[in-house]
Amino acid sequence: MKKLVVLLFLIAPQVFAQADLASHEAQLKTALFAVENARSSRPDLCSPRSVRADTLFLVKDRDWTSGFFPGNLWLMYELTGKDFWKDKALENTMHLEHIKNYGGTHDLGFMMYCSFGNALRLTNDASLKPVLVQAAKTLSGRFDEKIGLIRSWDHNSNSWKYPVIIDNMMNLELLFWASKETNDPQFREIAITHAQNTIKHHYRPDGSSFHVVSYDPATGLPEKKNTHQGFSDASAWARGQAWGLYGYTMTYRETGQKEFLDQAVKIGHFLINHPRTPADLIPYWDYDDPAIPHVPRDVSAAAIMASALLELGTFDIPEAPQFLAYGKALIKSIQASYLSPVSTNLGFITDHSTGHLPAKHEIDTPIVYADYYYLEALTRLQKLDK
Repeated sequence: MKKLVVLLFLIAPQVFAQADLASHEAQLKTALFAVENARSSRPDLCSPRSVRADTLFLVKDRDWTSGFFPGNLWLMYELTGKDFWKDKALENTMHLEHIKNYGGTHDLGFMMYCSFGNALRLTNDASLKPVLVQAAKTLSGRFDEKIGLIRSWDHNSNSWKYPVIIDNMMNLELLFWASKETNDPQFREIAITHAQNTIKHHYRPDGSSFHVVSYDPATGLPEKKNTHQGFSDASAWARGQAWGLYGYTMTYRETGQKEFLDQAVKIGHFLINHPRTPADLIPYWDYDDPAIPHVPRDVSAAAIMASALLELGTFDIPEAPQFLAYGKALIKSIQASYLSPVSTNLGFITDHSTGHLPAKHEIDTPIVYADYYYLEALTRLQKLDK
């Protein structure tokens, strides 16, 4: 595996190419046209999520994926510097402003930080800050002090009393930002406590993670450890492992606490050395599906992993060169075989992601968050090149 990573890196150390960027712009323009056309008759629809049955599947603003499309537009603005993308990004971002008060989900980090967070980062428009601060306050309302974790879902109450999913690590960045912006340590304390308890209860000795851990509110202790989107309770669902890698890399960046760096490195080792990783590095949807290799891949997991490794590889750790090489090799592999040809796939940039195989939807199809983390990885590559 290590030899393959080095080989891919040496063949094409410069994986970011202007030709690719031009095709990505063309795809996003196709998506913009499709979205604006759909909104003309369905103004309640907000953002494209995926392709289902050869049809563009759009979601309302309360869907957990609603922030990724405006995020994609902001990332394209960052990559190109073109005001066209800035204007379209701001227009699509403002659709989500009222979500700052929506307390029915833990995914406000995805929804608001990918949209408004990128908007603030790239424009420095101070009028955007109160929106993000309120979103952080709303998210904090889902934290239970006795359990020490932010509740993920309010549904499936017949199965789980207080479910927490590994994906929730991704929403902590909003809280870290809010703590710095407001000088309120509570946001930061909630995020750190959540991250520490996730290490304690979600992770196995080999560095892999359960998807769902449910807690008993009476005791504050775990009652069940399950999966919802993976192959089995004991399996390593690929995107879940990628969420954890990214989440702990980000948490170390925000805190400087070694326990979070150690966790990110441990997850990184689990992923880049996994014996069931395919030759082109794009993971199967679940590392433990017994039907491997005759199962779908998940480009979204690969893109999240690549973006995380391209940051983890900048830290002062012995594994940094290996992590950077692997991150670049993942992007090279996506570019070689997993991009949508221009004018296909209704404007999505990447293809062959898997959303929820057990529920039999979004299987081997374009998905918006795969595009987001792929584009984010390109921005990180661009900065590394400079």
